[in-house]
Amino acid sequence: MAIPQGRGSRPGDRSGPTPSEQDGQALGTGFRYLLGNPSFRLIWFAQVAAQLADKFLMFSLIILAYRLSHGSTPVAVTLLAYTVPAVAIAPLAGVFADRHDRKLIMVGTNFARAALIALIPIASMVPAFQGEYLHLLAITFVFAAVGQLFSPAEAAAIPSVVSRQALITANSMVLATMVITLVLGGALAPIVSRVEIYAPYWIAVVLFAIAGALISFARIPRPERRPDPACEHRHPFHQLVLEMKGGADALRSSPGLLLAFLELSLAVLVMFMMFTLAPAYVSQVLGIEDQDSYVILVPATVGALLSAGALGQLGRRFRPANLLVGGLVATGLTLALLAIVPAALRDMEALGAYTRWVGSAFSLLLGLEFGVLMIPALSYLMEQTDDGIRGRIFSLLFMVVNGVTALPVLLTAALSDWFGINHVIAALGFLLVATGVVAATYAPRAFEAGARPR
Repeated sequence: MAIPQGRGSRPGDRSGPTPSEQDGQALGTGFRYLLGNPSFRLIWFAQVAAQLADKFLMFSLIILAYRLSHGSTPVAVTLLAYTVPAVAIAPLAGVFADRHDRKLIMVGTNFARAALIALIPIASMVPAFQGEYLHLLAITFVFAAVGQLFSPAEAAAIPSVVSRQALITANSMVLATMVITLVLGGALAPIVSRVEIYAPYWIAVVLFAIAGALISFARIPRPERRPDPACEHRHPFHQLVLEMKGGADALRSSPGLLLAFLELSLAVLVMFMMFTLAPAYVSQVLGIEDQDSYVILVPATVGALLSAGALGQLGRRFRPANLLVGGLVATGLTLALLAIVPAALRDMEALGAYTRWVGSAFSLLLGLEFGVLMIPALSYLMEQTDDGIRGRIFSLLFMVVNGVTALPVLLTAALSDWFGINHVIAALGFLLVATGVVAATYAPRAFEAGARPR
């Protein structure tokens, strides 16, 4: 049964889907069905434009910060300004997304980001800003802070415009968009920057403006606000703290939600580790140049896309607990094999030439397994959270993903320098297998106990 799509809409409000659209949502769950949903189609096209703009900006900032400062430290500081707001502002952004019109938030933040990015090339025309990067740091920080208001609103809005049965397909499209825009942004930003250093920023401005315009035509219901008489006697700051705490309490009270939350964080952590350790892995284990990290990153990207396509069409046939536990164990085994098998092949004269291909094959498997870890967990979080608290749940997720996961990535990188990259990857693989085995004992009960009737 589909979620009632008009829930939370005001009388006479035409932002929610019509009854015919609601009824139609129960008829299908595949890609064709979703793209036939006008509101989701507009949100997804806007997401493609906004994520491509974001990736263009991220890679272009690295190039511009280095050119202006001629040092690696300013580049690292600029990227830090890109991620710090996620930790500091995300919980507040979740409360904001649950209190206010999500469509208005999404439209406003996209246009605001377009305006902020336009300041970068405009500042280059001001003599006082030429040759220094502090203004770039400030603009980046404000841009990232505005982006934190957008992300929870978007994640919370998707379940309000599609049926629960179609969420796994919707999140497959979200994953595919993330992977494709990451690849396109990483490849095109340096090329465009070589033609004109500020051209990527104007492209990002146009893309963010397009995203805002598209969402303005989507019909997104307002979140339901249940009046609480006690709120009238509380200080606004006290009320804000209580609402932030409500998101954390919702996670703690549901074993299924907490498990899905941890699985999703773990999936992103594995992805970050792949990108971080790729140069060292191909150099130390595969015996090729560190610039050839595409040997494992490209297959992993292809695997993630294939996984998104398969789960988008077939994912509803499997129980979330089976997918998540199986994904954990499979990912762990693949990581262990990725560390052990290519290193062993290099010592065999007859098989040493196949080392690169074996590494690429295991990377393809990792990409497939990343989708199996991420898509069902993301769908479960969307399905099983109440519309009035969903923004806070996802704001906590973005805070963990952007903040807490950085520490394990840095630790893993340091351990790889000390003990060898293959030993660390193998140890991580065995740890994931053990986690999957333990989770198998309680995951089915956790997901079934917290699941709402379909």
